[in-house]
Amino acid sequence: MEQEENDDRARRKVIWVKRGAVGALALTFVAVTALVAPRVKARTGLGSASSSKGAYCSGAYADDFAALSPTAREAEQKPQSQSWVYAIRTTATYECLSYAGDGNVRRVRRKALAYGTGFGYRQQNGETYILTNQHVAEWPPVTDDEHKVDDVPPGCKRVSDALKIVESERDTYDRDDVPLQRVVTDKAADIAVLKAHALLPILPWKVGRSADLKERNVVDVRGFPLGAFKATNVGKVVSTYDHDDEKEWDHVDFVVDAQLSPGNSGSPVLAVSCRTGEFELVGVYHAAYAGNTPLNVVVAIDQERDLMTTLKRSSRRDRGEVSALDRKARTRLQAGLEGAIDPFFPLDGMAAVARPRSDGALVFEVMSPAFPVRSSPALVLEDLPGGAAEGYGELGRVWVGGRFGLKSYPRGSLDADAQALVERILDALRTNADLALELRTAQGQAARDREHYEHMGKAERQLRRAAGAQADLGTALTDLVERLSPKVGETTVGVAEAYAPVAAPSPGRNVAQGPGITEPGPQASTPAR
Repeated sequence: MEQEENDDRARRKVIWVKRGAVGALALTFVAVTALVAPRVKARTGLGSASSSKGAYCSGAYADDFAALSPTAREAEQKPQSQSWVYAIRTTATYECLSYAGDGNVRRVRRKALAYGTGFGYRQQNGETYILTNQHVAEWPPVTDDEHKVDDVPPGCKRVSDALKIVESERDTYDRDDVPLQRVVTDKAADIAVLKAHALLPILPWKVGRSADLKERNVVDVRGFPLGAFKATNVGKVVSTYDHDDEKEWDHVDFVVDAQLSPGNSGSPVLAVSCRTGEFELVGVYHAAYAGNTPLNVVVAIDQERDLMTTLKRSSRRDRGEVSALDRKARTRLQAGLEGAIDPFFPLDGMAAVARPRSDGALVFEVMSPAFPVRSSPALVLEDLPGGAAEGYGELGRVWVGGRFGLKSYPRGSLDADAQALVERILDALRTNADLALELRTAQGQAARDREHYEHMGKAERQLRRAAGAQADLGTALTDLVERLSPKVGETTVGVAEAYAPVAAPSPGRNVAQGPGITEPGPQASTPAR
């Protein structure tokens, strides 16, 4: 298994953008398409487009640019043939905190700059919609080992960012730059739709079907390598299917051998239709294989049609999304937790555990960073059944841990900020617990056949991605625990209180307090020392 993981790391894909300013020298070999195809003589002795197509077409798309129709060739020779492809300058400012020699907090801001490619595909109400990669359109909210930004250390927070259409990296005249606004992003697919408040040229060709591609089909890729200039690169499809589950991605790619460079991310990939002899959009270039190989991966366009049309991100499970947090998910988790001997799962590097309670409630514990040396939890949340008709549940009592025990916070007693944060943490715990249950089930079936073994791998990657995307929650949780943990002299309780079902209010009790408020029994309370 360890050797397989090492081999997998050697094949990892790398994204081209987010490498800082593209000012360093680099060699880029740009193969510019010769669109004037060689003449092919038919038996009659006369050249014809149909004879060219017959020679180079065995499926939906052509194996050579000779299959281009005369009309398409003529259109491509016009100066505006690539005016619908744009260089995107993406900038961000990060705030980095550190301590000065006098102990005061020092705030330093660092700027990051990168380039990518986008292309217009739709005009509506005086605006233009542009397709590109998610990693071109968005910078990491916080830098860490999994979300690196050149010249920005780990632990810095993004405080601002901007997207603009520019001429190239050398463009310093900003009065004609076109600002861009994010409309929708899909991290799993590495696709984003941007919007310009202006009418710009758009894709003059149809959107094709990437499912119809075959190996050896020729492709045409247009973009801005290094952000330096507009270029056309050509190549062949070398593989029609590659399931990309690297890092936070989960989508279908195809692989091409076109020579592409930093700045090409978001470039449209075109194929030649054998039926019409015209170009069709079949994908969006987004990554390269590591190790200086000539192989590049392209997001297949079929899975992005809905996003391009509806401007809504898909929520399908096979696109890396977790299942909906609804009543069915809660029932499934409760059944899976009954009798489970290892109900542990991760939350941003910390260990968490979920256990069912006899009254239908769920109890989530987040262990301290010192776990298992210290077994007392840092945070305990009570998840009560109820809420909306199809809802998962609702937050009940909260317990915050310290060295000498837990401090109880009755339901609804936290301030607004703490309440909102705890509810976010609860949603993350629900999600991760559900994914962990799916992984445990898949592990039990992995030995049956290859399909179940691969499903186990996918479930593990989903859980790792979900936990890795919760870095901000881990930091915020640590701050919350530090602020709300029991202080010296305050009453503390044991974790057993969270597993005791809440008693129904007696007739003489002030029911305005709500069913989630109980006074800890004297046998469970001890003063903190």
